[in-house]
Amino acid sequence: MSLQTILIVDDEPANLALMQTILANSYRLVFARNGVETLAAVTKHQPDLVLLDVGLPDINGYDLCRKIKQLDTAQGLQVIFVTSFTDSAHEEAGFAAGGADYISKPVLPQIVRARVSAHLSMVRATVLEQSYRDAILMLGQAGHYNDTDTGAHIWRMAAYARLLAQACGWDTDRCTQLELAAPMHDTGKIGIPQDILRKPAALDAQEWVIMKTHPQIGCDILSMSTAPIFKLAAEVALHHHEKWDGTGYPGGLKGEEIPKSARIVAVADVFDALSMKRPYKEPWPAAKILDYIQAGAGAHFEPTLVQIFSDIQPQFLDIQALWSKVENRQSLRWPAVNALLP
Repeated sequence: MSLQTILIVDDEPANLALMQTILANSYRLVFARNGVETLAAVTKHQPDLVLLDVGLPDINGYDLCRKIKQLDTAQGLQVIFVTSFTDSAHEEAGFAAGGADYISKPVLPQIVRARVSAHLSMVRATVLEQSYRDAILMLGQAGHYNDTDTGAHIWRMAAYARLLAQACGWDTDRCTQLELAAPMHDTGKIGIPQDILRKPAALDAQEWVIMKTHPQIGCDILSMSTAPIFKLAAEVALHHHEKWDGTGYPGGLKGEEIPKSARIVAVADVFDALSMKRPYKEPWPAAKILDYIQAGAGAHFEPTLVQIFSDIQPQFLDIQALWSKVENRQSLRWPAVNALLP
């Protein structure tokens, strides 16, 4: 694993040398002596952490921290102030400027190592979480690579599924898990021929046989991981086309045999599919979608879920309206979805 990079900013050579002695064995170090050098170093080296002296010759550390935070290359970069000022007013000024922590001078090696290690652990955790979410994004997008859906479909699905789960009384952790799993519900479509996925008309009998294999394909792919999120995603992928009356696929499960997660996603999936423009149909108006889903209570959908959906459909429409504003953006990433979730 490559060493994490720390930018150390101080105008006193002795202080830079001391920090080098304390940290050089564990991290890659970059040094700066003033504000100009600091901003250049952040842009060039993209450090994982900045140790910033408050009393620099050309700019105070608080103002410099604000300038660092404005750089495109410094989004999420943590800054720890190193200072001899220990009164509460300076601490408040530092946190107001965007600082993450304080180390008081004269520094103690064990304190420096502990604070640096703690903050860099959080940095690694953040990077791992984003990588995890990126993997979910890629699997979700892969399922729709060959069809006519936009990338926004999987994000709307995540938002609708979370909203419906919340209305069912699920706790925050379970709602978040379903939010993460829902975008992967159609991962198995990667195994379906493009001419079937893009056909601008209803599928014939043989094409339907092929299309109905995508839940099992998705489950097989997602089951390769033992992580809880992917286990849930595999469950959703396999069962989201089951129907309450047992006429769905691939297993013909009925009623409570269908996992609750898949029952929730089934409603969210149908709502989104009907509200989208397809090669073979125009988007349905909200009232027509509501009528369709209500008519499916006890047949396609769990009756209780249909009632809950009916009660909160205006919130579904709010999410849909918000997504219409971002759907044409060139890049759709997970932070956008978090901003739209209730």
